[in-house]
Amino acid sequence: MDDDEHIPEPDLQDESVPAAVQHVSEEVTKEPLKKRLLELFLTTLKIGLTSFGAPTAHVAMMEREFVRRKKWITEDHFLDLLAAANLIPGPNASETCYHVGYVRAGYPGLVVAGLGFISPSFLIALVVAWAYMTYGSLPQVEGIFYMLNPLVLAIVLETTWSIGKSSLVGWKQLLIFALAIGAKLLGVNEALILIGGGVVGVLLHHVLVKWDKGIPPGQMLLAFLPLPAVTEFAGRVLEQTKATFWNIFIYFFRTGSILFGSSLVLFALIEEDVVNRFGWLTIQQLTDAISMGQITPGPVLSASTFVGYIAGGFGGATAATLGVFLPSFLIVAATAPLVKKMRENHLTSSFLKGINPAVVALILFVSYSLAQNALVDVWTVLALVGGLAVLLFTQAQPYVLVGAGFVLGILRILIIT
Repeated sequence: MDDDEHIPEPDLQDESVPAAVQHVSEEVTKEPLKKRLLELFLTTLKIGLTSFGAPTAHVAMMEREFVRRKKWITEDHFLDLLAAANLIPGPNASETCYHVGYVRAGYPGLVVAGLGFISPSFLIALVVAWAYMTYGSLPQVEGIFYMLNPLVLAIVLETTWSIGKSSLVGWKQLLIFALAIGAKLLGVNEALILIGGGVVGVLLHHVLVKWDKGIPPGQMLLAFLPLPAVTEFAGRVLEQTKATFWNIFIYFFRTGSILFGSSLVLFALIEEDVVNRFGWLTIQQLTDAISMGQITPGPVLSASTFVGYIAGGFGGATAATLGVFLPSFLIVAATAPLVKKMRENHLTSSFLKGINPAVVALILFVSYSLAQNALVDVWTVLALVGGLAVLLFTQAQPYVLVGAGFVLGILRILIIT
């Protein structure tokens, strides 16, 4: 990407611009900070209330809101932020949201964006957990997902098409994309595929053109590499199995600091501990927590709120939520200022440019997994085709499809029963 595509820095002598937002563009800083923060909060709150399913679906809604509707950042910049989020531990959708908040309004924007996106899922998970503990197991919800799943898949596919057009330009990008596809088919770990894509990007876009400028892309990694080691040590110190606020917080903080890939990895990481080692939950309760994470809006990691509530009530829910989200929040706060420098530096922008096709490849595999669960008969296939048509040929927003999926699913339950 060319340097003239980057947003210029504001006049550092302008005292009307808060110090925390000096990194944003002159165009952005013409708007009052309070106005930007309010608009950012309302936009991320809407995404948090209306995004269902896998993190890929949440990212899809963010791309439509931040890039195409609000035009706060370009498609390439969004891909860079998504790539940066994929390189660090924690929930990728939430991290992407934090990054956009920082670009829009500095550190205050980072905080506001996180609160707007996470708060709805936290509050809804609290209500669901209370009802669960009061009235018993979760109601059967398969009927709702019958129509909701193919429509969520339509959102993901439409977004993949949009970002693919931007990132898969030229033979170099197509080659990286093909290599990422091949690596995934061979069972290579997703994090290694992303890093490998970045390395190939450096070779193709930087080394081959013999550019002698740049700083090592590893600078960004220095900000968060110590965190997993520190939290692993904290996890070993955690010997008590009693579900106190601090025990739950420390445990989920450690878990959040080593969580890479899909948010569903959370359950693989905690199953042995919370069920067998600590005895905080039964296996059935953990299974219900997974279902809760899928049927509530916002990040799937809101299931940690559900787990924390069962283990330790409201305090446990708060501790689990803070613990699992805080590591990624701190890492993004430390690395967000470096992303713009990485984009402006030829070596590091080549690294990110190589990651972007790998991101598209991985999203396609997620789409394939979603399709296996979502497309069960001719009616769900028609729902997918109809959802794609709505997104491609109208101005309808993704939450319209989500709402339609819920309504159709409820009607189906009523008709069948």
